[in-house]
Amino acid sequence: MNQLRQAIVGVDRSLPLLDGRVAPYINFDNAASTPSLRRVLDRIHDFIPYYSSIHRGAGFKSRLSSEAYEEARHLAGEFVGIDPDEYTVIFGKNATEAINKLSYRLRLNPDSVIIVSMLEHHSNDLPWRHQGKVLHAPVNREDGSLDMAGLERMIAENRDKLALVAVSGASNVTGNLTPISTISRMAHKAGAMFMVDGAQLVPHKPVDMVRDDIDFLTYSAHKMYAPFGTGVLVARRNLMTEDIPPEYPGGGTVRCVSLTSVTWDDPPFRDESGSPNVVGAVALAEAIRFFMEVGFPRLEKVEHALTSRLLEGMHRLPGVSILGNPDPDDLKNRVGVVPFNLEGIPHALLAAVLAYEYGIGVRNGCFCAHPYIKHLLGIEGEAEIELGRRIRRDDRSRLPGAVRISFGFYNETWELDRLLTALAEIWKRRADLERNYELVVRTGEYVPRGYKDDFSGWFAF
Repeated sequence: MNQLRQAIVGVDRSLPLLDGRVAPYINFDNAASTPSLRRVLDRIHDFIPYYSSIHRGAGFKSRLSSEAYEEARHLAGEFVGIDPDEYTVIFGKNATEAINKLSYRLRLNPDSVIIVSMLEHHSNDLPWRHQGKVLHAPVNREDGSLDMAGLERMIAENRDKLALVAVSGASNVTGNLTPISTISRMAHKAGAMFMVDGAQLVPHKPVDMVRDDIDFLTYSAHKMYAPFGTGVLVARRNLMTEDIPPEYPGGGTVRCVSLTSVTWDDPPFRDESGSPNVVGAVALAEAIRFFMEVGFPRLEKVEHALTSRLLEGMHRLPGVSILGNPDPDDLKNRVGVVPFNLEGIPHALLAAVLAYEYGIGVRNGCFCAHPYIKHLLGIEGEAEIELGRRIRRDDRSRLPGAVRISFGFYNETWELDRLLTALAEIWKRRADLERNYELVVRTGEYVPRGYKDDFSGWFAF
């Protein structure tokens, strides 16, 4: 087991298969959430005996916990290259909450134009729809990349009312990177603010908010091997609206309160109401220390090798169609995320067979990016309308989508080769798959006929 693989909790677990055997579990669902680093879990174990409520506590444990929390805040900003005098770091539950918080705190005019892109995760689309007029920059159907000429035209056409351009740094569907420094220049030239959803970018590529002139950045610890409930919003201090109350007023958000007036505290404290997740912040800080010590070049080397090997292997398999860029040599503009379909096999069925029969964990569906997936698959017009009708009737039996492979730095080539072997075997017996599995119409999932999970031997309360 290599050193990077040893760094992960639970990576050596053998788990049950449908036929009763156990096999080493393979996790190719890292874009959704990553397992914990051992050193993160160890750091939490070291910290827990000293945990206490932070800020304003006189006791030793409170002082220690406060210091740990604020050091975590410092590291969260340092990791993305900020000047702490210019930016503030706000902790929350995850990147989704961070974007929602920002959408509230900016308090844009109702007639303001907000440009996002068609490749966005719902979390960087839906929160903005209540804050102004949202426009979706186009993407290229061939490789799923952002149509930069189309984005530039959209910015120019809406310059007078454009308030914000908000894009994902990396797509959670295709792994495509967006040229954030170029988009930043375009947005700022038009007088708009610029925000990056870094949930899929920050764990894979170095980010420097000052160099790339990013006004707002969000990222999430659970995608950085610290799945303990912390997300980050990094924001320019001078752009955070000061004349409105926080969206969650309460303890910790104020300077002083009377029966008739409130004086709100400065960021970040006015934006972190109630008792914060101190343990989650400690976990994130230790994960950041890992990334800083190991360095992105080493992690990228692993990811590039796996992505190239996967794409080369898929090109040799019959029936495979890849969404996004299929070139195994073009790695500089992507992270290790590859969505695909196997001809004639519903994506949910393929994911189920991989999981139940081969012990390979993948994700399938639309990956919280419905417009993007439907665009890549060419689902539009009446077909899209009818799809919506079926879903509203709780019929998800024909949901469009794909199977997604997403790598962590701990994945190894033997795991990838086992996946490719499994896909070749599944293709050969594709005609017989559905007789062994039952489709759950309400969810769109497939489960083995007559099978019921028994987790009691693995984990239970």
